Amino acid sequence: MSDHRDQTRADLLIGDLHPALTDPTLEAMNFLNEVAGRFPDAVSFAAGRPCEEFFELDALPRYLLTFQEYLESEKGADADQVRRMFFQYGRTKGIIHELVAEHLAVDEGIAVDPESIVVTVGCQEAMFLTLRALCADAHDVVLAVSPSYIGLTGAARLLDREVWPVRETTRGVDLAHLVEQIEAARAVGKRPRAFYLVPDFANPSGLSMDLDSRKALLSLAAEYDLLLLEDNPYGLFQAEDGTRLPTLKALDTDRRVVYLGSLAKTCFPGARIGFVVADQRVDVHGTAPVLLADQMSKIKSMLTVNTPSVAQAMAGGKLLEHGCSLVKANSGEMEVYRRNLRLLLHGLEQRFPAKGPLQVTWNRPTGGFFVVVTVPFAADEEALEYSAQYHGVLWTPMRHFYDGSGGDNQLRLSLSAVSPQQIDIGLDRLLSLVADLDTKENETR
Repeated sequence: MSDHRDQTRADLLIGDLHPALTDPTLEAMNFLNEVAGRFPDAVSFAAGRPCEEFFELDALPRYLLTFQEYLESEKGADADQVRRMFFQYGRTKGIIHELVAEHLAVDEGIAVDPESIVVTVGCQEAMFLTLRALCADAHDVVLAVSPSYIGLTGAARLLDREVWPVRETTRGVDLAHLVEQIEAARAVGKRPRAFYLVPDFANPSGLSMDLDSRKALLSLAAEYDLLLLEDNPYGLFQAEDGTRLPTLKALDTDRRVVYLGSLAKTCFPGARIGFVVADQRVDVHGTAPVLLADQMSKIKSMLTVNTPSVAQAMAGGKLLEHGCSLVKANSGEMEVYRRNLRLLLHGLEQRFPAKGPLQVTWNRPTGGFFVVVTVPFAADEEALEYSAQYHGVLWTPMRHFYDGSGGDNQLRLSLSAVSPQQIDIGLDRLLSLVADLDTKENETR
């Protein structure tokens, strides 16, 4: 029997679905992926993914075997227990929490109880669990540095939580504006619950906080009874050798920092392993305090049940092979990113000299994946599609990272997944695009 339903009539109305589904924040990533798919030959400075030069298929079974041997020799697991660990549903808070804790101690100088760690399905789930746990009702709002990673603002939208933007400066965060926003939120009956930021080589701006600003931020958090959500996916990737600045969590003596971690950039994103360190203590009806991590695990049990054990085992095997040091594990990647940042900045200087005819400027991050370029045209979706189709180069509009207005004439260049040759070709194409659109702008004046 044929289906005679009207194929032009929708079964559902968008107005009857969650309002976040029409939010530009949620549409941005799909748009970028769609453009990249239609123009596969374009040089892409858009994706913030790690370089693939060091991916080895043969390493995956080796990681599994390494983790199996760890279970047997270090944890005393027998054959049945190991088999069950790999094939069955696992512990909600994760099975590599002790290795993650060791990594934090070795690489970041952060000493935490492994039980305060929840291993998550990517850092995105860590953000979701954190916001869901901390925000009790509509009076609770989240502050976030602006421009900000769209994963955080997207998660807040799905949870119906307001995000109040805090201005970014060359020192990372405008602390005076943070105080203004806290006081403004309280003045209208809101409770500023937490402040989200990426202190090291932020996505999208590439900027970092200096040490004095980190200490001042921790003091403000204590003064205003504010939790800090520290996201640190890029902290290992500084441009020069030397001592890295301590994370906020390493400086935290008052459990003000909820630390959001990811192994996507430092291990491999295919495993989808993230984690949250939530060592804050929660008073539960007058009983002995429990860890915030335990409360988050309740939410996780209703969201993803557990993080896949096989994926954790592969990530755990890589950690074990390098003494739980992701600094050691990423020595090759660090050199690639340093080289690429140097080539990208030098290439911009060559093509857009300070006294040249094209008004183009950029910032100079000291590490990480991203550089922000200011251009003499509206760097929006229309310009990106034009760039891909007629000039063969992809980038990310900075306006996607602002919750409201901002970044209209800026674009983000990602240096992590391109070769030196692609950087050279891509910057030539960017020069061609800027000259083209600058001419069009002048003609319409």
